Amino acid sequence: MAKLVRLKPYDPKRGHVLRRYTAFGVRFDESRGWYRVSDEVAAYLASVHEQPGLDYTPLAFDVCTEEEALAVEAREKKEQEERAVASAPNVATAHDVSARTDLTTASRPARSETRAARRA
Repeated sequence: MAKLVRLKPYDPKRGHVLRRYTAFGVRFDESRGWYRVSDEVAAYLASVHEQPGLDYTPLAFDVCTEEEALAVEAREKKEQEERAVASAPNVATAHDVSARTDLTTASRPARSETRAARRA
C-alpha cells in the first residue's frame, strides 16, 4: 500500500530547514506538499534527518497514510488560524489605552504641588 510523504514545512526555530531533497530519482520540494510513494521509499524517507549523518537533528519527512495526512493538514490549518487571530490587534482596546496614556506637559501637576503632597 502506498504512503504519503512530504518535507516538513520550513521552520528554522524547530530545525526544519530543508527545502528540497532528492531520493530514488524523485525530487521532493517542500512547497509542493504531499507525494504518494511506495512503502520501500517511505521506509527510507522516514529515517532521513535534516542534516545527514547527525542523528540528533529532527527528521526531515512526514510519512503517513492518507487519513493521517488529512488530520495533519487540518491541525496545521487550525493552528494557523489561531495564530492569525492571536496576532490581530483589538482596535477598541488599543484606542482606549492610547487615549488614557496620552500625557502632555499640561496634564502633569506642577513640581511644587507634588512636593507639598509628599510633605503632608
